[in-house]
Amino acid sequence: MPQSLKIETIVAPDTDALARRAAQQFVEGAEAAVAARGRARIAISGGSTPKATFKLLADPAQPWRARMPWQKLELFWVDERCVPPDHPDSNYRMTREAMLDQVPLAPQQVHRMEGELEPEATAARYESLLRNAFRLEGAETPRFDLVQLGMGPDGHTASLFPHSAALNEIGRLVVANHVENKDAWRVTLTWPVINQAVNVFFLIGGADKAPVLSEVFTGPRDTDRLPSQLIRPASGILTLILDKAAAALLPAVDGTGRGVFERKE
Repeated sequence: MPQSLKIETIVAPDTDALARRAAQQFVEGAEAAVAARGRARIAISGGSTPKATFKLLADPAQPWRARMPWQKLELFWVDERCVPPDHPDSNYRMTREAMLDQVPLAPQQVHRMEGELEPEATAARYESLLRNAFRLEGAETPRFDLVQLGMGPDGHTASLFPHSAALNEIGRLVVANHVENKDAWRVTLTWPVINQAVNVFFLIGGADKAPVLSEVFTGPRDTDRLPSQLIRPASGILTLILDKAAAALLPAVDGTGRGVFERKE
């Protein structure tokens, strides 16, 4: 794990611009992966902000749909709620309605978490799927080309919630995690898996996220209370794609909306 984390911020003026900038990030990441390795393996999160981005990626009137190398893309999920795939709370359902139904991805390219199963079974089956898809041996960890994360006002990311058991898991790839304050089960990639990705970015909008962003990236380290602090990519670089409201309490960016700062431990 890097001792010093370089944090690159990209700040969009509003929510529409945020979705466009995120669409660009997805396409550029996929293009780079295909150029380097012949395929792009991307893991995505749910939420209203990525939903707007997925709609842009699927829209034939936008430039990103034509650029995305759909035939060489494999899509995975960072986490899922323990609900059926047609449930309103399903991350898969949101993605399917916003993007999958409109783009040329074959079923075998889409690897959903089976939230309709018992939580431990869902986690075990997804870990097995990852081991097969990435042809892992022994203790090897999958290396995604791009991982997109969100962050809750409580500092959680993926389904790594404050004070939850999954924060202590370093040996498994996928775990079922009970969220006490929601009295619900989630299934999530573990943080060591996320940190092995080639590129990791947070996609966050809204003034309500500004305080927690400041705490996570400029405040004292307290990963049990602020699980997003566990995200420290092995590359030593983490990207934050934010709107102006979310970025309000972070170090200033330049006239192009970009900035860089370091977090040292």
